[in-house]
Amino acid sequence: MIQVRVYAPSKTYDIEIETGLFNRLPEIFKERYDGRRLALVSDNNVYSLYGERFSRALAQQGFDIITITFPAGEQHKNLETLNRIYQALADANFTRSDYVVALGGGVTGDMAGMAAATFLRGLGFIQIPTSLLAMVDSSIGGKVAVDMRQGKNLIGAFYQPDAVYTDPGLLNTLSDRLFADGMAELIKHGLIRDRDLCLRLESLGSREKISGHLDEIISISCRIKGAVVGQDENDNGVRQLLNFGHTIGHAIEKVQNYNGLTHGEAISVGMALITRITERLGLTKPGTYRRLVSILESFRLPVAMPRISREELFRAILIDKKSRSGVISIAFLREIGESDLIRWTFKELEEYLFAELEN
Repeated sequence: MIQVRVYAPSKTYDIEIETGLFNRLPEIFKERYDGRRLALVSDNNVYSLYGERFSRALAQQGFDIITITFPAGEQHKNLETLNRIYQALADANFTRSDYVVALGGGVTGDMAGMAAATFLRGLGFIQIPTSLLAMVDSSIGGKVAVDMRQGKNLIGAFYQPDAVYTDPGLLNTLSDRLFADGMAELIKHGLIRDRDLCLRLESLGSREKISGHLDEIISISCRIKGAVVGQDENDNGVRQLLNFGHTIGHAIEKVQNYNGLTHGEAISVGMALITRITERLGLTKPGTYRRLVSILESFRLPVAMPRISREELFRAILIDKKSRSGVISIAFLREIGESDLIRWTFKELEEYLFAELEN
């Protein structure tokens, strides 16, 4: 087993990574959480694959467990679904000594975490990510949230999990598209902080070749994110480097009403577009854009802007959470493995963005 410790200012916790770990979790939970009540939160797809047998196994270990499921998809990551989780917790008389367990991808982890952070002002929270995106990104760092009609993750909190249990074997049921979705965030970590990771991903270049190295590669990605979170838990400085590609990516998702590109696909487009802009402006080493595109495309990720309204795209950017008084912090690459932040006014960003989209 590989263990990655996250030293966040509010809480220190471990990410445990091992293929086959999921099957041993009921016994591990018995050892570590005996006597606690558990609320297992999962979407209907993941629950049918793993949740039903997992909840049965937990019950056999003596846990008092409730299950809370919701329809899969980003469009259900909203206050209505969150309220259903609150109602279930209240009806079951959960207390602050009990745990919410997120079994699923980023949507599940975000909503279950938001419920854990706010119900009774804080319950125990355990992450069991089942998608690559959740394993390398959303299960780590304590960002929990729901979406609003106006934008993504506008209602949220910082609430670190008590533990993260990652079994790369669960990815065997993931489609190629959703595997690529997670690769976007994994590649991003290498682009901003670890040139060697990028070189390794570049040499492997496909899901088939990376599959035999998942435990190790996921752990490297987790260490990168965990180290950044430890420096800046509340996203006021260096943690904003993790938003590379996200300002544009989140706006694409919003304009497409979360029914077009996946999160990772939208972030991939965002990373490519911002790098094209910063390379043209002389902020990024020449040739970086071409190299970045090559890595992304090798894992079947898009790099071209979809056919959407430029005006709608920019309106979605205007409510980005990284903006402060008309100025927005943009993460960009100096070169592969080295990143920085630059502050642009919205007028500057609009000018750079529209100029690039016209080319």
